[in-house]
Amino acid sequence: MAKKPFISLAQARDIIADVPTPFHVYDEAGIRARARAVNAAFSWNPGFREYFAVKATPNPYLLKILQEEGCGVDTSSYTELVLSDACGFKGHDIMFSSNDTPALDMCEAARLGALINLDDLTMVDFLEQVADVPETIFCRYNPGGVFELGTDIMDNPGDAKYGMSEAQMVEAFGRLAKRGARRFGIHAFLASNTVTNEYYPTLARQLFELAVRVSQAAGVRIFAINLSGGVGVDYRPEQPANDIAVIGEGVRRAYEEVLVPAGMGDVAIFTEMGRYMLAPFGALVTTAIHEKHIYKEYVGVDACAANLMRPAMYGAYHHITVLGKEHEPCDHIYDVTGGLCENNDKFAVDRKLPKIDMGDVLFIHDAGAHGFSMGYNYNGKLRSAEVLLREDGSHQVIRRAETPMDYFATFDQTPFYDAIRTSNAQGERAFAESKASAWRPGAQQA
Repeated sequence: MAKKPFISLAQARDIIADVPTPFHVYDEAGIRARARAVNAAFSWNPGFREYFAVKATPNPYLLKILQEEGCGVDTSSYTELVLSDACGFKGHDIMFSSNDTPALDMCEAARLGALINLDDLTMVDFLEQVADVPETIFCRYNPGGVFELGTDIMDNPGDAKYGMSEAQMVEAFGRLAKRGARRFGIHAFLASNTVTNEYYPTLARQLFELAVRVSQAAGVRIFAINLSGGVGVDYRPEQPANDIAVIGEGVRRAYEEVLVPAGMGDVAIFTEMGRYMLAPFGALVTTAIHEKHIYKEYVGVDACAANLMRPAMYGAYHHITVLGKEHEPCDHIYDVTGGLCENNDKFAVDRKLPKIDMGDVLFIHDAGAHGFSMGYNYNGKLRSAEVLLREDGSHQVIRRAETPMDYFATFDQTPFYDAIRTSNAQGERAFAESKASAWRPGAQQA
């Protein structure tokens, strides 16, 4: 199935007039439609709520869109808690799932009244040392071994650093109950980026059966089960996309077969999907600025792995559309590269694409989650802007691009700062006055 960009070349050019490439762009209409589809798929469960994983795309404009669609947020650090609070998420709108947790982070989660999800049995004592034990609390489960669907191994929880054994969860719930907890939740994340409608239903059945056993063994009430994330997206055009309606129905059947007969038909279902909610509705837009012809054909773009590290870090596939050439034959083979001093700084290797001319604008698909958020400043590269494509077709800058002075800002207490600021100003002025200014990022026109 062909992947289609959600902006045209004309729209890209319109944005580039305001924001030079590279930039990340997000599709508001797509985000809202996805949130509504998820809510509809689980509407059979009155307590259902999607807690969007903030780590996937930590931008307040996008969080507000999801908030308007009824979503909560899943956080894992002090900074994510502060961001969520600033966006108006309060109390149980916030899930706090952390590991190796600093005291500051746990105190902030308690102060905000977030749903705290304890990763380890030792965290029971730690929590009591830094905050009051809340009446409502979660514990994270790790079954060990491998997670399988039929004959396919999906992931290896036994090697994961997260979660407790079943025996530890029983002990944790019992100790927490003695310290004032009254409502308990179960959480687990057993596989990442699954592209199958069977993952959530299979996971749900395991957790539902666990909930029955743990509630009886610990003598506590399970009020919610959080299926966490792991529902993936079809990064490759030939992959079948997950069908959230089918997934929701599969979870419902497991719920009716396991929890309802056990007298637990009031348990709420939570999810915390980041990738599924946002990845398809964000893209990295970049301009071809160089070409190289040696043992292979290379196209160099003005983005790099610092803007989207998944291909370099994991060898992950991200589809690429050359805007304006969607219907031209893919009869050229390129490595599409960035300018980092690392040979793995490649968005594509041996990729069949239309002939790329300098100044062409490339749309790198499915970068709406774990794209901008995983950016970094190696080689002094700067994080790009983020742009929101509004439902009415207009665009809005929702995060400006970093400047060199942002990169140098933490030197402000050193004697070097004034010299750095002066040097940067001189460099910018010289560039603006030179013929090289025609080569500013995004200025080239095909």
